[in-house]
Amino acid sequence: MIDPIFALSPLDGRYAAAAEALRPVFSEYGLMKARVRVELEWLKALAAAPQIAEVPPFSAATVSEIDAVMRDFDLNDAAAVKAIEATTNHDVKAIEYWLKQRFADHAEIATAAEFIHFACTSEDINNLSHALMLRQARDEVLLPKLDEICAKLREMAHALADVPMMSRTHGQPATPTTLGKEIANVLYRLQRQIKQLQNQECLGKINGAVGNYNAHLSAYPDFDWENHCRTFVEQALGLTFNPYTIQIEPHDYMAELFQILARINTILIDFNRDVWGYISLGYFKQKVKEGEVGSSTMPHKVNPIDFENSEGNLGVANALLGFLAEKLPVSRWQRDLTDSTVLRNMGVAAGYTLLGWVAHLRGLNKLEANPAALAADLDATWELLAEPIQTVMRRYAVPQAYEQLKALTRGKDGITPESLRQFIETLAIPAEAKQELLALTPALYIGKAADLAKRI
Repeated sequence: MIDPIFALSPLDGRYAAAAEALRPVFSEYGLMKARVRVELEWLKALAAAPQIAEVPPFSAATVSEIDAVMRDFDLNDAAAVKAIEATTNHDVKAIEYWLKQRFADHAEIATAAEFIHFACTSEDINNLSHALMLRQARDEVLLPKLDEICAKLREMAHALADVPMMSRTHGQPATPTTLGKEIANVLYRLQRQIKQLQNQECLGKINGAVGNYNAHLSAYPDFDWENHCRTFVEQALGLTFNPYTIQIEPHDYMAELFQILARINTILIDFNRDVWGYISLGYFKQKVKEGEVGSSTMPHKVNPIDFENSEGNLGVANALLGFLAEKLPVSRWQRDLTDSTVLRNMGVAAGYTLLGWVAHLRGLNKLEANPAALAADLDATWELLAEPIQTVMRRYAVPQAYEQLKALTRGKDGITPESLRQFIETLAIPAEAKQELLALTPALYIGKAADLAKRI
């Protein structure tokens, strides 16, 4: 075993722990285990079909043993497959030969040995294996981590719903919001994409060399292969059947899935940058970790490293996800091999995605709001009330309302509560409206922000 310090990819070295949950799914071992499952489920389906007389129905004990081999496929089994592949130079054929060896002493299965990989091209096995791997990674690793992020964001949105905050549009002081509402915005964006990720179909096919059941029909011309294969894909494997393919399943669903992940990553990149800025402004403090160093020369520093780490790794992930989504649906004629080597990098894209999410969540858990800094920012920016004052003036038909407030506040330094009070006192508007404006402060001018944050 090579020491992780020599790993070519940081996913297998420096960041190995963060990507650990994906390793059993997307590794060479994970692909082998998925292939074994597809091959053996296909054998079971053939044995269960009365029309395939040459494969008698398996006994319950045999089915149980087959299921155990699928479930318990381990590193020793994988090593045995690799040893066979050293001779065959074909990874799928090595699985077939290993299975025949594995069950050579089992009478029921040995009798049906030639029906292992029956009528299949390698892509029949591979496309179903990849679909199983993607579904497993999504359901068991990616969605649970997104749930953790969403739970933290929801907690923060609710806890900080009433904490006023000055917005910045074009980097300039703008209408106040609340810290919780800004977090709720991010959570809502994520929730939409997560729903699409949950609902994304994973497609599969098992229709032969060019998608027409040619070999199947040559052996059993009267058998309804299309219906049999549909049932196999949908019921035995729980995938969505694709009835129209060339040799490969065309990977459109993969592109869709990768693009959803990229959109999730983009939302988090956006938020990473915003939080980085809020930390810089002092809106958030970061919990200090004992023994951690922020700078090699400046001892005082507490850097927003988790959000920077997340942003960088999500950028790498999106570069890979974008390439996968663009390349995989493209194949010359009925089949070329360019997708084969590219598909081996699904785990790399997912790994950098997970790594970015882990860093983002770690950063969120270090944040502490700084209400004093938020309040000081608002209290120093009374010109923010130009908007509500001119809007009330418009309601009561005061001429040139916008222009008057523009002249009073735009580009002016030192707008004070007193200067605004003097201006409001001169307005020809109802006394009640005037009193409401006089009672307004930047911290109170938050609209429905708090309610919206609490509702998420």
